[in-house]
Amino acid sequence: MIRNRFWRFAAQPHGNDFSAALALEDEPVPTPGEGEVLIRADWLSMDAGTRMWMTPRTDGYQPPLEPGVKMMGLCLGRVVASRAGGFKTGDLVRGFGQWADYSLVRPELSDLRVLDETVTDPRQHFGVLGMNGWTAYVGVLETGAAKAGDTVLVSAAAGATGLLACQVAKIAGCRVIGLAGGPEKCRVLVEAFGVDQALDYKSADVEAELAKAAGGVNVYFDNVGGPLLDAVLPNMAHYGRIALCGLIAGYAESGPARGPARFDQILMRRLTISGFFSPDFSARGDQINAVMRPWMEQGAIKMAFDETVGLENLLAAYAKLFSGGNIGKVIVDLRG
Repeated sequence: MIRNRFWRFAAQPHGNDFSAALALEDEPVPTPGEGEVLIRADWLSMDAGTRMWMTPRTDGYQPPLEPGVKMMGLCLGRVVASRAGGFKTGDLVRGFGQWADYSLVRPELSDLRVLDETVTDPRQHFGVLGMNGWTAYVGVLETGAAKAGDTVLVSAAAGATGLLACQVAKIAGCRVIGLAGGPEKCRVLVEAFGVDQALDYKSADVEAELAKAAGGVNVYFDNVGGPLLDAVLPNMAHYGRIALCGLIAGYAESGPARGPARFDQILMRRLTISGFFSPDFSARGDQINAVMRPWMEQGAIKMAFDETVGLENLLAAYAKLFSGGNIGKVIVDLRG
C-alpha cells in the first residue's frame, strides 16, 4: 500500500530550531470526499512567512497553527483524484496544501489553480509566475510607485521575492541597491542579476553607505524590518515610499515585533509606509503574469532556485530561509 509521508506540526519551535517542532510521519494516502482534490506534489515551496504561523500570536494575518495539525504550505503538482468541479486527474495545479507527498485540499480554501503547462520550467509557477513574482510586481510598481530614475533599495535582495523585486525595479528604469548577507550574495546580485550596488549588511555600515546615495532612497522594498529599517529611515528621500511585505527579523518572536527606533524620520521626511500581502492581489495573478511572462521569456527577469531533494530533508531546506543559506527560491523536490 502506498503511504503518504507528511510533516506534523508538533509544538511551537524555540527560535529557529525546528527539529523538535516538526515530526515526519506517514499514513495511508487519503481519499477525497465531496468537493475535495488530492494532489501528488512535485515540489513544495518554502516560505519565511510560515514561521509566524508556528508562534502563539493571534494578531497576525492568520490564526496560529494548533499543535498536532499537518504543516501547511504551497505545493505544486498533479491532481491524482478529484471530486471538485474544475479539477480533473492529471491537471498541473498549485495551491496551499500540506508539507506532504499527497495533499488533500478544498479548492475554495486553498487557492487551488490549474496551471499553464506551456511554461517551459514549471517551477516558475513558484517563482516569476507565482506569489513571489506578484509580490515583487505590486510592491515595486504599485505600492512603491517606482518610476524611472528613482533609487530603489531592496532588503533580503538575494531571497525569492527580493531577487524579483530588484529585477522589476531595473525593468522600470530605476537605480537598484540590494541588501544581502555575505560577499557571495552581493557578487551574484551585481554580476548575475544586474543590481547596481549590493551592500553586505553583515559587514558594511549600512546607514553610512546609504548616506552616499545621491538624493536618498526613493523606494524601499522591505522584507526584513528590524535594525535594517532603522538604518534606512534616515536615508530615505523626502516623500519616499516604503513597501513593507515582510518582517523576517521578527517572525520567530512570540509577541509583536518592535517598531523602528527612528520612527521620527517618517515625519521628518514625509514618508509613506504601506504594508501589502500577496493574498490581497492573488486574484490578479493572471493579469500580472500577462506582463511578467514576456519579461521572463525575453530574459529580462529570472529566478534562481535553491532545490533540496526529498521530503525527509525538508527541515534543512526550510532552515536556509532563516540562516541566509539560500540565493533565490527555496523549494523541495519530491519527484524522486
